[in-house]
Amino acid sequence: MTVNETLGAWSELFMLLAAMTYLVSFVAFAWDMASASRSLAGAARDRDEELVGAVSGSPVSGSAVSGSAASDVSADGPGGPPSGRGGRAAERAVLAGEVADARMRYTGARRPAARVAVAVMALAAAVHLAAVLARAFAAGRVPWGNMYEFCTTGALVVAGVYLVALLVRDLRFVGTLVTGLVVIMLCAATIGFPTPVGPLQPALQSWWLVIHVSIAVAASGVFTITFAMAVLQLLQARRERALLAGERPGMAFLRTVPSAQALENLSFRLNAVGFAFWTFTLAAGAIWAEQAWGRYWGWDTKEVWTFVIWVVYAAYMHARATRGWTGTRSAWLSIVGYLCVIFNFAVVNTVFPGLHSYSGL
Repeated sequence: MTVNETLGAWSELFMLLAAMTYLVSFVAFAWDMASASRSLAGAARDRDEELVGAVSGSPVSGSAVSGSAASDVSADGPGGPPSGRGGRAAERAVLAGEVADARMRYTGARRPAARVAVAVMALAAAVHLAAVLARAFAAGRVPWGNMYEFCTTGALVVAGVYLVALLVRDLRFVGTLVTGLVVIMLCAATIGFPTPVGPLQPALQSWWLVIHVSIAVAASGVFTITFAMAVLQLLQARRERALLAGERPGMAFLRTVPSAQALENLSFRLNAVGFAFWTFTLAAGAIWAEQAWGRYWGWDTKEVWTFVIWVVYAAYMHARATRGWTGTRSAWLSIVGYLCVIFNFAVVNTVFPGLHSYSGL
């Protein structure tokens, strides 16, 4: 099939424009977090002063209220917050105004910077989609035949999943991390894995490429978002511990982020979807291997690391659902799983020889 090099050049130009537009969205999301956290901090101080003034007649600072409330929380037991229903209620009282709505609904004051960030990201995703489609038409095939195309298509999936999720949940708090990761993926594709548009290698000319790799791209996109949420969960958990201990927590931007527990619950649901996709990826890869090489499993490096990723996320799902591995332990398992995904893509494809050496480099 003839390759349209002109359309391929347009695809690369659109990809550059998309990366620059994502960068603008990243800045807008960061500005929104800074401005929203300042507004929430001011509202919290006003609320605490009104509350204490109504009780004692002498207004004090919000930090003093937080410290005294934290002392009350810790008074029921040495070394940490109390347990049980009363303890959880006391914890929620201390954290009130310090974390965002756990239901992740669109409530509260208008946030113009966030609106701009989401609109610019939607524009970037449209340009990004045009770049991916141009690459597909230029090559006359699906646009994920090498590492450059896998990375650029994966970045589009990350942006698309996030924008769709914004329709039902207020996930603007993770916009900075998501757009930052998308920009990194596009830069990695352009700088680290540049590949001219061209035909597929003979071993990849199969319908299983469409099925197997497309689901792998979708799973990687979901895992990217849960990785960002796991990072926020660890930061928020540390901040919550400081608040409950009556300390100054820092990281004021986390006022716009829901509690660590809310982040963990949503990450678990998303990881369940990603795990189902990755399970299908592993099974489809085995079927394709049997058709291409006459065996379902051959301990090729790529096959081994695909299985390692499945094991890590299976351990995460099992530990979180049945063994009570909640909190920071589940977040770290999610992060380890994503690091395995990155290693499988960036290192296994380029360093280890094998039957899956289709990086295009």
